[in-house]
Amino acid sequence: MGSTIKTIPPMRRLLCYLSLSLFITTLSAQNEVDTLRIVSYNTENLFDCKHDSLKNDYDFTPEGCYHWTLDKYKKKIANVARVITSIGQWDSPILIGLCEIENEKVLIDLTRYSPLKNLNYKFIHAESPDKRGVDVALLYQPKQFKPIKNEFIKISFPDDPQSKTRDILYTVGKLPNGDTLHVFVNHFPSRLGGEVASEEKRVYVASVLRAKIDSIRTSSPKANILIMGDFNDYPNNKSIEITLGAKKPVEPINSSNLYNLFYQFQEQGIIGSNKYNGEWGMLDQIIVSGSMLLPNNRIYTNQNNAHICEESFLLEDDNRFMGKKPFRTYIGMKYHGGYSDHLPVYINLILKNNK
Repeated sequence: MGSTIKTIPPMRRLLCYLSLSLFITTLSAQNEVDTLRIVSYNTENLFDCKHDSLKNDYDFTPEGCYHWTLDKYKKKIANVARVITSIGQWDSPILIGLCEIENEKVLIDLTRYSPLKNLNYKFIHAESPDKRGVDVALLYQPKQFKPIKNEFIKISFPDDPQSKTRDILYTVGKLPNGDTLHVFVNHFPSRLGGEVASEEKRVYVASVLRAKIDSIRTSSPKANILIMGDFNDYPNNKSIEITLGAKKPVEPINSSNLYNLFYQFQEQGIIGSNKYNGEWGMLDQIIVSGSMLLPNNRIYTNQNNAHICEESFLLEDDNRFMGKKPFRTYIGMKYHGGYSDHLPVYINLILKNNK
């Protein structure tokens, strides 16, 4: 007798197929991941063109030395919006740390009256005591990041109480998978007067930042912490590597340490966020807690997810030192019409939704 081949009835085949599809869909949902982008950008003097009696902002008025007019201001707003949309590509960055913004008005104009208006960004900002009037701010997508706490950390230099600088912006928020992210936006004191002479102030600000991070870890040892901004120091300078304790990401990763995702670019020296006397350097950095570098963490990233935005429209030929340099808004007192003297930096976060 020949062998008998049993066939599965059509209805049973359909049920088996549906069961398998449901299993695969459920498994995929359990392991679903999202990629979220976070940006840090020094905008180079994003001032409106009106004088504020409480600030030394005369230079950025129509009558000031920069002859900062409404038309120039509108172009600057449009330029910053173009940078953000370019970095976002198809998906808008969920967080954007901004340095050198003057006030709430420029943030309103940027988020409501520029090409960003349809992206529904909200912002976190407070006036700081900086004498020039420049502050830090954080733009965020409310559907992707829900702030639950905001704090503006004041800086008072023990040896020079009359010296004023920007606050450190600290916010805590929930991500779409329910995890908490602690975010710091910084703009450390400048190198005006020379790197060595001004270093003490940056070291002090780094110590204030480190003390805050330590206090967070006292109650939450494995907290997800992200620190970004213009530090006016490089990854291997004292304020960053020693005082703040942000190291180069090298195995084994310790969840209680801080790691600088942009240390690699400083070592390479090929490109940076700022160019000074012909040399690229990483003044703008994003630093994360070691917990975020562990693959089993629900919020994960690594060095490969760290990038400098090198879009061609942000660069121009460097005729003095060769190669390229940032396309600035001003060169000295001369209006140049560009974007900023800094390039934006950004990272991608891998967000795991499995429980």
